[in-house]
Amino acid sequence: MSLQVDQLHPLVLNVGLAIQDADWNWKNVSSPFSRLYYVTEGEAKIQFADGIYTLHPNHLYFIPAFTRHTYICNSRFVHYYLHIYDDHKSDEDWLELWDFPFEIPTGKWELQLFERLCEINPHMSLQKSDPSTYDNNPTLMKSLMKNRQRAFCDKVESRGIVLQLLARLFKQAKSKIETKDNRIVKSVLYIHRHIGETISLNTLVENACLSKDHFIRLFKSEMNMTPLQYINQKKIEKAQLLLITEALSVKEISFRLAFDDYSYFNRLFKKLTGMTPQEYRHTYR
Repeated sequence: MSLQVDQLHPLVLNVGLAIQDADWNWKNVSSPFSRLYYVTEGEAKIQFADGIYTLHPNHLYFIPAFTRHTYICNSRFVHYYLHIYDDHKSDEDWLELWDFPFEIPTGKWELQLFERLCEINPHMSLQKSDPSTYDNNPTLMKSLMKNRQRAFCDKVESRGIVLQLLARLFKQAKSKIETKDNRIVKSVLYIHRHIGETISLNTLVENACLSKDHFIRLFKSEMNMTPLQYINQKKIEKAQLLLITEALSVKEISFRLAFDDYSYFNRLFKKLTGMTPQEYRHTYR
């Protein structure tokens, strides 16, 4: 799929150098922002649902937002970290639309980029490595405020550096909606752009110029779920983000995502996440 550079809106939440001494051990971490790591010394491991992966020096690592994982560290481990928040007010949720590689071999150039990013953003480093100290609503709001209060020249240079690092990932990234049928691609993009509205199946069908049955079959064959299931999944993922990053009530969030029935929103949220919206907010704030 095509993606314009002006659709990329990565916001730097945190950046810095971390020196761990067998004390980087945190379980079941899941955040509304993505993580980039550049390892300079030692080894550590990260456990995902599909297995355990070892982090090596001179490699770049990427962990997408809302990816549950566990850190395992039994010795000295030195790495640069960069937390990126995708501006969810933009039309394209580009971090969500692409599958990025977890590991990329790197060289001195990437190291220099991280060093410079830290140099111009000295106040955006983490005071503690425990995710519970920074992965919560008040701290996220403070980090976003720091991002906006920086000097304009630092914002411009930081954005350039982040885009250069992301370019390394995009070279090996694959679109999650890479299909042979452009009608489904357009339907998926329509869903993302109108996630805060009531999305009618009839509208998707009309835009695709197909019969309803044909459209549903084609969509399911390409996306491995029905259009309604995909719409609900994307709305609930957006709700998860808003529950953590916005000071809105659960009812306000449900209305913002065009759920007329508040009870249905609660039931759907629990069905897809395993907990109620209130429980989710309490867990991750």
